[in-house]
Amino acid sequence: MSGIVAESVAPVRVRICVLTGDPRLADATKRGGRYNEEDAATHARMKQALESLSGFQFEFLDDHARVFEHFRVNHPDLVLNFCDTGYRNVAAQELHMAALLEMVGIRYSGAPPACMAICYDKEIVRLLAEAHGIAVPREAYVEPDDPLDRLPDLYPALIKPNQADGSLGITANARVATPEQARTYLEWFRSALPGRAALMQEYLPGTEYSVGLIGNADGDLQTLPLLEVDFSDLPAGLAPILSYESKAFPDSPYWTDIKFRQAAVGDAVAGRMIADAKLLFQRLGCRDYARIDFRCDAEGVPRLMEVNPNPAWADDGKLALMAGFAGIPYAEMLRMIVEAAVARVSQ
Repeated sequence: MSGIVAESVAPVRVRICVLTGDPRLADATKRGGRYNEEDAATHARMKQALESLSGFQFEFLDDHARVFEHFRVNHPDLVLNFCDTGYRNVAAQELHMAALLEMVGIRYSGAPPACMAICYDKEIVRLLAEAHGIAVPREAYVEPDDPLDRLPDLYPALIKPNQADGSLGITANARVATPEQARTYLEWFRSALPGRAALMQEYLPGTEYSVGLIGNADGDLQTLPLLEVDFSDLPAGLAPILSYESKAFPDSPYWTDIKFRQAAVGDAVAGRMIADAKLLFQRLGCRDYARIDFRCDAEGVPRLMEVNPNPAWADDGKLALMAGFAGIPYAEMLRMIVEAAVARVSQ
């Protein structure tokens, strides 16, 4: 008996190139100014998690010397833009990778260049938020050449860079209580980060929260359970802040003693932060995922701290922790980000 044997057809898989920072190059935000063993382990876990997802074919690109040539001749269906370190690991050039992909006509996950440029300038974000009725801390912009004998009276204050990532420029001494402490810190700041403007911001003594969003403003934008930063185990005398030490020095109490937990917060306060976060997500042009940080003042009012349009994707990062609060495994969180991007670029 003769007949036709149908050929089995493999399911079509979405071809995705995962673009990350370059471990060959220096990185000012990391311990010792370079990638370390914990960074390699984090990347390995990310790759393993992505490769466990069905329906996708992944390749990984971390050599920034090759990105122009690679994308000139290779056009994946999507670039998963996990290069949150910036082109050549320069934080101010994070938007450059997205701009490159737009120039060669490749669709990608996460924020577009304009969103990243705006969000990198904390003062601009604060002004926009304030214009939309979102509570913000009192703050002064300090130019690199401003005289230090006429600083505003915001004490106690927190001093931080207007433009920086990874808590660079925020050390254990960034909280200042007197003009003398402020001048001392700003003198150090100017030597460590020459040419950068600083923000002198009223220190907010209340609880610090993060709102995690996955999806898109014109579709299904999901809110993850809120995260709360627990500073209660820090030794007495250390300022309860997420300083550079908390992200770069494993032997620091800021690394070992700060914990993150699901927020214990009333519905009214949580609802206010979520509404503010969604408004900022839409107004600033965030896409696919974002994290918005708040901290409460002495009266318990949450005030905007920062908008992170392409937040850390690591399995121990805040976004993954918030997903875990909802019972979402790390790999599934990554799937949610990928699927949000795929759905958006397919419209």
